[in-house]
Amino acid sequence: MRPSSTLLLVLGLSSTLTACGGEARSQASASPVVETTVAEPQYESIEQFESAAIKRDVPYVPTPQETVDEMLRLAQVSRDDLVYDLGSGDGRIVITAAKKHGARGVGIDIDPTRIEEANENARTAGVTDKVKFVQGDLFNADLGQATAVTLYLLRSVNLRLRPKLLAELRPGTPVVSHDFDMGEWAPDDHKRVGDDDIYLWIVPAKVDGNWQWKDAAGRSIVATIEQEFQTFTGTARADGDRYNLRNGRINGAEVSFELVRAGDETAPVLERYAGKLANGAIQGRITAGNRQAAWLAKHD
Repeated sequence: MRPSSTLLLVLGLSSTLTACGGEARSQASASPVVETTVAEPQYESIEQFESAAIKRDVPYVPTPQETVDEMLRLAQVSRDDLVYDLGSGDGRIVITAAKKHGARGVGIDIDPTRIEEANENARTAGVTDKVKFVQGDLFNADLGQATAVTLYLLRSVNLRLRPKLLAELRPGTPVVSHDFDMGEWAPDDHKRVGDDDIYLWIVPAKVDGNWQWKDAAGRSIVATIEQEFQTFTGTARADGDRYNLRNGRINGAEVSFELVRAGDETAPVLERYAGKLANGAIQGRITAGNRQAAWLAKHD
């Protein structure tokens, strides 16, 4: 039998555990890796599952350096960033982030052997002042300080990790995954490097719920927004008229949508809204034909 999802979370999944830990040692010292499709392993008991992780019975598949470079490029990592790599293996991603981009980095892995290896690789690369490696359960890690997150975990693990990423990471934080997606959370960007897929998500601000604002004509608008990751729909009313919110989009803390009359899918756009969420309010601009007006929406 396979361990339940709950048990998977308790253990935390590392590069070894998931058969794909995000990074490898330097290319000169990395063992040859045969490109193959990573299948989720099966275990007879939770004890066997944990033992496989520590003994490295699950195959360790390092990320090619060119894929690492593209992951960091896609996340636009700079010297101002703190990169968290979940299931960090021997540390290649955070070491590359430090050495090539001047960023700081934290790698988290359940396997003490990988932590040792990562620390040695950091010493060799001369970046021990910028990176650290923590042995532990990635599901228990506090991600609140991260400004970029990288992953090379199985899709099932990504799905279990998804609520934590959305809850703990600040709006606008890039999350980059090698090969495995996030299910219904569609990527904001997708690249191919050789045989590798790289997915990028930008953590969206939370905008669902009830909002109030003045439209371009000064009327009071009351709206309800229903959010689905980085997109949303909604309904609104003003002076007895009903409207729909169309093409709702969230990019980090940036919010945009169109206001159209309800009941007509082909209705022309009455107003376009664009603003930024901060401290529970959205501030920005309304465009209505040739007119523009300030926009301030407050959450109920």
